[in-house]
Amino acid sequence: MADTKITTINPFTEEVIETYPLMSDEEADKVVRASHEAFLEWKMKSLDERAKIIAAIGKKLSEKKDEFAQLMRREVGKLIRDSRDEIDLCAAICAYTAKEGPVALADDEREVDGATAFVSHSPIGVVYGIQPWNFPAYQAVRYSIASLMAGNGVLLKHAENCTGSGEYLRDLYEEAGLPKGLFGVLRISHDQSDAIIAHDLVRGVTMTGSDTAGRHIAAKAGEVVKKTVLELGSNDAYLVLDDADLDLAIKTCVQGRLYNNGQTCVNAKRFIVTEKNYDAFVEGYAKRFGAVRMGDPMDGDTQLGPMVSREQRDKLHEQVEKSVSNGARLVVGGEMPDREGWFYPATVLADVEPGQPAYEDELFGPAASIIKAKDDMDAMRIANSSRYGLGGGIFSKDVERAKKLAAEHFDTGMIFINSFDLASPSLPFGGVKDSGYGREHGPEGLKEFVNAKAIKVASKAAA
Repeated sequence: MADTKITTINPFTEEVIETYPLMSDEEADKVVRASHEAFLEWKMKSLDERAKIIAAIGKKLSEKKDEFAQLMRREVGKLIRDSRDEIDLCAAICAYTAKEGPVALADDEREVDGATAFVSHSPIGVVYGIQPWNFPAYQAVRYSIASLMAGNGVLLKHAENCTGSGEYLRDLYEEAGLPKGLFGVLRISHDQSDAIIAHDLVRGVTMTGSDTAGRHIAAKAGEVVKKTVLELGSNDAYLVLDDADLDLAIKTCVQGRLYNNGQTCVNAKRFIVTEKNYDAFVEGYAKRFGAVRMGDPMDGDTQLGPMVSREQRDKLHEQVEKSVSNGARLVVGGEMPDREGWFYPATVLADVEPGQPAYEDELFGPAASIIKAKDDMDAMRIANSSRYGLGGGIFSKDVERAKKLAAEHFDTGMIFINSFDLASPSLPFGGVKDSGYGREHGPEGLKEFVNAKAIKVASKAAA
């Protein structure tokens, strides 16, 4: 018998937080129709009117930062400081969108064959978002704020682990002045989700998750000819070139691997190090990883909290063990801790080679893969050999050369030079290859779910 409820569990204590009933098909249909009805009025508001409410949502997020951060900590085990940082990013997205949205979405006037013309960026209708648990606020804010600014209605199917966060966000939006029902939250099964994709009133679908799930969503949307934006998994490569500042590279790559308990699509995951620096990098990296403190996400001294679920932890451990059995060298970690909570230690795998999960697949947790390259261009070859292409990084003292390598050779969507970063509201976020397509953030993201109408006015009326 299929599940009829959702139960959220605290990954640190393994205690039940809340239980929610799944919606019936009829209840889910009402949420879709309510969003569409609200959209019919929302689309008629001016860009400036929409921007005012988007700005108010950002302020409300800041006001409720600690309350929301605590909820995320309980639901997914996120460190409290990372939870607060996530809300700050969400508020920044709202501020950026409120300021730049009216500019990016304004009519674009053009001259064509002596006549006047303009491109109108019109809303398309209800956009359905399917989102993961690792950033309960950010993942939902990232797509919804852009779609709302464009004049669309928005639906959210959040991951079961953070059901409370999805409903909290809906209520917060409405407290800030968003019309009731415009942002609808769906507590539904995967089969029901497929029906939502096919719903006549749903005009676009955006999804963040695994590439396997992304293929399913794209296929379902393709059957009914609906626009999709997919931000999928990745195995982000960070290149440590011959002339890299090794201390900076080690420190930054440790931070980049452990951020959000290692459960981020754009975490630094593969570290491709040239022969010149390889041994020193492995030694320095392992020393830092070996000193990482696991513990209570509320404790300011904790560097690594629990993974989101027992299933995720066990999958990571299986990938680590399989990589070692296929020739990878376990330098630090790799042992399941005997303690309450779904913890996994900071783990370093060196001498990672093709055929090992640590080389081929995404390790979604605090396990680092270190790969040796002959030289700088071999490092780039290895980086690009992955089926993924979301983010990546380059460490080099020759910044101009690094910029050239990033622009001309690195086959990925986002590249950080001598740093690690997550996202910026003004820069497009997204990937290539099995990491998906489409962009969020920046002017590019604001225009993903609009109808770019070409409207041409004759220079002289026909006789």
